[in-house]
Amino acid sequence: MNDPARNDGLPLGRHVDYPRHYDAGLLFPIARSLGRHQIGVDDAALPFIGIDRWHAYELSWLDSRGKPRMATATLQVPAHSPFLIESKSLKLYLNSFNATVFDDEETVRVRIATDLSAAAGAPVQVAFGLPPATAEDDGESIDGLDVAIAEYGPPRAELLGADPASLAEEVLSSGLLKSNCPVTGQPDWATVVIRYRGPRLDRAALLRYLVSFRDHAEFHEQCVERIFTDLLARTRPQTLSVEARYTRRGGLDINPWRATPGHRRPDPTRDTRQ
Repeated sequence: MNDPARNDGLPLGRHVDYPRHYDAGLLFPIARSLGRHQIGVDDAALPFIGIDRWHAYELSWLDSRGKPRMATATLQVPAHSPFLIESKSLKLYLNSFNATVFDDEETVRVRIATDLSAAAGAPVQVAFGLPPATAEDDGESIDGLDVAIAEYGPPRAELLGADPASLAEEVLSSGLLKSNCPVTGQPDWATVVIRYRGPRLDRAALLRYLVSFRDHAEFHEQCVERIFTDLLARTRPQTLSVEARYTRRGGLDINPWRATPGHRRPDPTRDTRQ
């Protein structure tokens, strides 16, 4: 497995040979503390709970007679794990199963869970299959607001606002979240869903803030944690949940969720764009 303290082994941005055999060493962990330090979050006292839920659409291996088997899988990495797993390395790792013989699918599932848990530094849940592609109530979209926008990065927390004289409990969503991969510069697209109780959010300000990620380079998980901590600091909600459902790339999509302790976890689902 690659050294998570170094980035020179990162497989993004360069040619990588297609893996011919199972290889757990392809996984590339990245210390979450690197991104959290930038937003003032202490790993020892996280202000949130959460998970990173991955959907894997391209998983295959050979059975004991050499016949290919196909599957999909849902992977759940806890937010308190010291490492996140870089997405291209996860794709390459899963591809390394393609020409490898396993006795049965449970052996495959346990192998993936064991390897990902070692990479993340905390137990990772792995289950075959995907959640339904029918979203639970995403509340009200703010994308139709008639606003002028001129800020596309870096993200500006000062754009956020809320009215402490008006309390609300609502769910707001936007399909306009876009950021960029910090290594390749390629775009990442997502629907973000914000559930909160507290001072009523200024919706136009929230939309401007989310769009200010448009030219920003940061990993999916780090973007969601930045949105969560900015909303927590600037609008002072009593409860807060931020979930982003990113579109698929390389047979994988990722859905980070962060919330105040005690908040109900959203039902697992897939966005129509995924």
